[in-house]
Order: sequence, then structure tokens, then C-alpha cells
Amino acid sequence: MMLKPDEIPAEKVAPVDDEIDDASYISELPGFLGVVDGAIARIEAVLLAAGVLLMALNTVANIIGRLLGRTIFFSEELNQALIILITFAGISYAARHGRHIRMSAFFDAMPFRPRKVLMVLIAAATAAMMFLLTWYSMVYVLEQAGRGRLLPALKIPQWWIIVWAPLGFFLTGLQYALTAIKNLLEPEIWLSTSTLEGYDDSTEEEV
Repeated sequence: MMLKPDEIPAEKVAPVDDEIDDASYISELPGFLGVVDGAIARIEAVLLAAGVLLMALNTVANIIGRLLGRTIFFSEELNQALIILITFAGISYAARHGRHIRMSAFFDAMPFRPRKVLMVLIAAATAAMMFLLTWYSMVYVLEQAGRGRLLPALKIPQWWIIVWAPLGFFLTGLQYALTAIKNLLEPEIWLSTSTLEGYDDSTEEEV
């Protein structure tokens, strides 16, 4: 029998993911699923941290170089590659923390049980769509690799900078699939593997 949120003992309700700290992230999924969820978290953290830091260093170095009269000739191409990396790593990160934009007017007006079923369907359908996009983006990457084009400044294959697209879609698909599974295993409604449904009304809005 499925319990509603107000029928679940307080000690069994998992905390909402209000403060994001991937360094100490521990998945609550059982067994191998928890290992996969934790691995995705670590991959996202490394890719995003490396991408943001490298972009900052590259931009600052290029500004200093301009002041000294010596610009970094490959700076623009490097930033383009890093933007692609951050974007596609970020969609998986946002999915794991339930940060994607949702239009939930009808969803919020439903009773608990229909919302629970709908959340499983939404997560499963989104996972399927992400895996489909993984396939199409992989085909695109292979087509670009077959053309043998090089970036003018960096002199590296062009497909190297777009390989993050299929990786990002795949990780996002895994995250939504894990969300669907968690909603099947847990009595609450989960927006992601670490975020419960609901809004926190305890915090005051800053003006």
C-alpha cells in the first residue's frame, strides 16, 4: 500500500536537496544503482569544475595578453569548446538536482497517487528521449569525424569539441531513468534522485 507524504513517519522522509554539495554526495539508491548515481555525480562535478576554471583562466589570460599586446590566438576556439562541455555536463547536473524548468500547474493540482504515476511516466519518457538524442548526436559526431576537419587555431579534429553532446545526453538519460526507478521504490514523489517534490516556504525572498 502506497503512503501519502503526510502518512510517512518523519524519520523515513529523506531530506530535500536544498544545499548542493557534490563533494559529500551519497546516493540513497540501493546497490548497483547507487554506484551508478554516485559515479554520475562525480563525473558531472569534474567536468563542470574543470570547464568553468579553464574558461576563467583562458579569458583572464587573454585579457592580460591584450593589455601586453600579445593575445592568445586560440582563446576563442578554446572557450567555444568549454562552453559546449559546460552546457552538456550541466543538463545532467540540473536533472540530478531537479533544477530543470517545469510547467507543473496541472501536475500540482492533481491528487497524490496520479502525481506519483505521472512523475514515473515523465521521468521514463524523458530518459527515453535523452537516449534517442544520444544516438542522433553520436551519429552526428561520427559524421564530423569522417570529414576530417580541423579547427583553424587549435589544429585539432573538430569532432573533439562536440563529443560532449552525446556524453551529456547519455548521463542525463541515466539520471532520469534512475529518477523513475527511485519513484517506483520510494513512497514519496521525487523530482530527481536527490530532490523531493514540493516547495520550501520557510525561506524568505530577498529583495
